Amino acid sequence: MKVVLFRQHGGSEVLEYADFPTPEPKPGEALIRLRAASLNRMDVMVRNGWQGLKLEMPHINGADGAGEVVAINSPSERKERSNFLERIERMAYEWEKKRNQVSRRSRNYFFSQRRLSRRFARHERAESIEIAVGDHVVINANLGCGNCEFCLAGKDNMCREWHLLGETVRGTYAEYICVSTKQLYRLPDDYDFHQAAASALVYQTAWHSLVKRGNLQRGETVLIVGAGGGVNSASVQIAKYIGAQVIVIGSDAKKLAMAESIGADILIDRSKVEYWSKEVFLATNKRGVDVVVDNVGTTFMQSLRSLRKGGRLLTVGNSGAPKFEIDNRYIFAKHLSIIGSTMSTRDDFKEVMDLVVTGKLKPVMDKSFPLKDAALAQERLWKNENFGKITLDIPSPFGRGLG
Repeated sequence: MKVVLFRQHGGSEVLEYADFPTPEPKPGEALIRLRAASLNRMDVMVRNGWQGLKLEMPHINGADGAGEVVAINSPSERKERSNFLERIERMAYEWEKKRNQVSRRSRNYFFSQRRLSRRFARHERAESIEIAVGDHVVINANLGCGNCEFCLAGKDNMCREWHLLGETVRGTYAEYICVSTKQLYRLPDDYDFHQAAASALVYQTAWHSLVKRGNLQRGETVLIVGAGGGVNSASVQIAKYIGAQVIVIGSDAKKLAMAESIGADILIDRSKVEYWSKEVFLATNKRGVDVVVDNVGTTFMQSLRSLRKGGRLLTVGNSGAPKFEIDNRYIFAKHLSIIGSTMSTRDDFKEVMDLVVTGKLKPVMDKSFPLKDAALAQERLWKNENFGKITLDIPSPFGRGLG
């Protein structure tokens, strides 16, 4: 198959359009003929590399992808899960017979694991969606082990052995990929593959952060720091769907106009105003906002100043820098909360993708590049020239990646 890969870390020049062995699905996996992939800033960060990042070279970028199921290796995984539950129950019987011979702490630990296993069994039945050859699907890049206490509780984005597709596992800049069928969301046959790929990571991330972790409520005011990124544009739409007022900080008039076109209520151009937190304060009648979405990091102090007492700062990234200084007095004196999260649970993924495919949330599309031009696409992304999602077209014999 054709892929875009790199054999060493570096700039966009290390990306190669090359031949690579087509993967074969393991038990429980599906082979997907990808029709579109979508870019995220993580792609460039992985390509550049960082201290401690260990990859199997050559590596293939890409967390987001959509395409068609061309093969399925019938899962033995369900049988293995059933055997796991049987072992738990068998152990319970033995432990209950010997309960007077073991410590209370040991018994409590064991029974907590049994409760988790039963909860997971119910969770599996509730989320079970049969995937068939020929189905159009989009990939959930959030990879949990399925066995730890977090996965068993349905919190796979907190997995002890968590991975992100395209970060530590070879990703979607390819004609084919194998993933667990549990990571797939079935699309309507007429839904555009590019829009599906553009939606997956950013909408689940924004939904989990704003709705599940941030508990955003109708009538609240949300400040979003940055106008052009995929997570931020998704956050604007989700906040408006919930019924919140949205203030956006943007780098120029063009990006702010685009933010307004997808629902932003108040626009602040940071190229004209250095201390935009003061403008936020004035725009909210000196009250401050209820929630700030800040995935930059280096802007945290202005974000903290923009919050009302008891407000929440939500973060899912640090595009500015991983280390920066804040004044802790703002946090305790104003009773503020800083809430971080990564990706979402599988339940959240399905919930938000249902809204996407029914048109209640619509991904903002920037530009599409052929797969072989992935280096140009990454350059556009890293220079912040985009508004919305950049995608890669992976053509089939029938043409562009349309549903």
